[in-house]
Amino acid sequence: MARTAPPSGPPPPGPPARGSLSLHRTYLRSPLGLLRLGQLALGAAFWVTVAAHKYEGAAHFALFAAVLIWLLTLALFGLSLLGRWELVPWLGSRWLLTNLVHDLALGVGLYAAATGIMGHKAGQRSYCNLPGYSQHCLYGAYLSASICGGITACLYLFSGLYCLSRRCRDQRDII
Repeated sequence: MARTAPPSGPPPPGPPARGSLSLHRTYLRSPLGLLRLGQLALGAAFWVTVAAHKYEGAAHFALFAAVLIWLLTLALFGLSLLGRWELVPWLGSRWLLTNLVHDLALGVGLYAAATGIMGHKAGQRSYCNLPGYSQHCLYGAYLSASICGGITACLYLFSGLYCLSRRCRDQRDII
């Protein structure tokens, strides 16, 4: 076997190193970061309230919508907090628009529908709130869920309007 000559130059450069993971504290202190925290907290309160009690019929859709939006919001929040939105194919370069569509179309739309469903169910169960009613009453759970859902829908509306105002001012970043 023939010996090969040692390399004459330095080895070729490897792939570029990714930066370390660090929190973007400016995002956490921004209006959008604070609104996302509120959305996550109240969204979790909504779906935990519905899931912890007996539900049937249209409440299945309300629970599905709330969990779906909560998980998508958690993903947006995590990627934004770590500054890693450029890793998302096609959407990373349009992150402000992605947040805008998520907030106004999905967040407000689905939470408004879920709130309407739970409010209707609370109205159907309002009779069990009377004194002397001895059966298990879901009125309080459905009413609590509809209140959490309504406030959450408002938070999504506010964050969507914030993203829209940034977009109208030709800003392309969420912070």
